[in-house]
Amino acid sequence: MKLDGDVALGHLTYCTNIHAGETWPEVLSALQRYLPEIKSGFAPQAPMGVGLRLSAAAAEALQKPAARAELHDLLDGAACYVFTINGFPYGAFHGQKVKEGAYRPDWSDPARLHYSNALARLLASLLPDGIDGSVSTVPGTYKPWANGGAIDAIVENLLQHAAELVTLERDTGKTIALALEPEPCCLLETIAETVAFFQQRLYSSQSVARLAKLTGFDSNAAEQALRRHLGVCYDVCHAAVEFENARESIAGLRAAGIPVAKLQLSCALKVANVTPAAVDELRAFDEPVYLHQVVEKPADGRLRRYTDLGEAIANAHTAGGAEWRIHFHVPIFERELKRFATTQEFLREILALHHQAPISEHLEVETYTWDVLPERHRRIGMGAAIARELNWVKDQLC
Repeated sequence: MKLDGDVALGHLTYCTNIHAGETWPEVLSALQRYLPEIKSGFAPQAPMGVGLRLSAAAAEALQKPAARAELHDLLDGAACYVFTINGFPYGAFHGQKVKEGAYRPDWSDPARLHYSNALARLLASLLPDGIDGSVSTVPGTYKPWANGGAIDAIVENLLQHAAELVTLERDTGKTIALALEPEPCCLLETIAETVAFFQQRLYSSQSVARLAKLTGFDSNAAEQALRRHLGVCYDVCHAAVEFENARESIAGLRAAGIPVAKLQLSCALKVANVTPAAVDELRAFDEPVYLHQVVEKPADGRLRRYTDLGEAIANAHTAGGAEWRIHFHVPIFERELKRFATTQEFLREILALHHQAPISEHLEVETYTWDVLPERHRRIGMGAAIARELNWVKDQLC
């Protein structure tokens, strides 16, 4: 949905990675089931944006005209449109162990490049006239896998993808940006690390020269293309978990000329004081599907990171009353979940900054962990909860 206001506030949607489904028929079935209810509760009189999540298998199926026609018919019939795709999870994302597998294949693997190219081609065929597109993706790789050779391959594949986006723009007139999504315990983790990677690697003179060679552009056009087609997906949950300063993190990206191609609206769990009772309550969130990184902030302010909640719980006796922020996406309309707070105040601050000076044209609510939330936090249906999240954002901005 396009948000109206004193300034252009962009397009607001939700990410369909909340729905289980890896094959195209499964994705189609989920969209047919949920889109009418969500649209009725959020945008009954206006076209509604949809943030698609497609596995590699579904993306491959949608290269075929018959499947593509099914998607177009669905969107037209529901009065919906697609302006962004979540290209982060390549394979299965529900009902089985995902954990660090969410980063495989990473950007050192040509399979990630092939998948992202397919998503970009699909998005170009779906974008309404006058709207740019975005595809969010893994932040390079999982940090334990990063080494010099892997990082060189990551940069080369990202430049190859940028060249594909240049070609797509020339052939279709559609501008699409790849949005790398910083996440705890990944190659791009903090905003400072992200800015450094873009400045030193993706926007470097060497990368400009490489893209110029791939596209035939001169150096000025190549640099402009890099900044147009390679940007960031700022996931608010991830930034909050990392104890980022909202204003300073956005200002840092702007100062470096790094576009926020997508602003992902999400909240994390927050434990202000790690006590034995709090740890006991947290065990209900230590589930086997997703990776729930934990960042601990003790009194001295020196952050400590755990790759998963179970590891943090096992070391909770050393926390000594520190604050924990946990990468577990929770409904954004919730300020508290029983004993715990959420990082909703951080999200409110980001939305206030967006209202003052828009951060991105693309806003996407992402609460993909619905199926693994403890049962007591799923008292309303999924469709109603998504509509409530979207309306909550709209109320903050309009």
